Amino acid sequence: MASEVPERTVRDITNLLNSAGHLLSNRLAAALAEVDLTPRMQCVLAHALERERTQIELAALADLDKTTMVTTVDELEKRGLAERRPSSTDRRARIVAVTERGRRAAAEGQRIVDDVHLDALSGLSPEARQAFLDALSRLAGIRGPGPQPVRRPRGR
Repeated sequence: MASEVPERTVRDITNLLNSAGHLLSNRLAAALAEVDLTPRMQCVLAHALERERTQIELAALADLDKTTMVTTVDELEKRGLAERRPSSTDRRARIVAVTERGRRAAAEGQRIVDDVHLDALSGLSPEARQAFLDALSRLAGIRGPGPQPVRRPRGR
């Protein structure tokens, strides 16, 4: 007796999203590599520029575990793009401060990120682009523009 293959009634959105995300991540990494940055470094620099933040806060925003965050900040310090400093509000805490060189690198990196994202969406009309971004945001559980609060603790 032959076994039946279940009929697909919906596109495999998990695979589509994973494939698209993987492709976009690779494009972004290659583009940022041209200015000697990684996507992680760019993410940390961008969030650190927004306001005074500790390594723990930046790790949560960038969705990085502690070890990866430490090595990322170590590399940013080694390159002269950021430094750990005492917090102005809590003498026990240390923040990640972006240097002037880091500001320039983050600005260039952001231009690259924006270009890669615009290129990825270039095949869509402005209306379709907005509908896609709105739908993707809903799928990701994001309610509005800008950084979102971390909804879950890291379990690693």
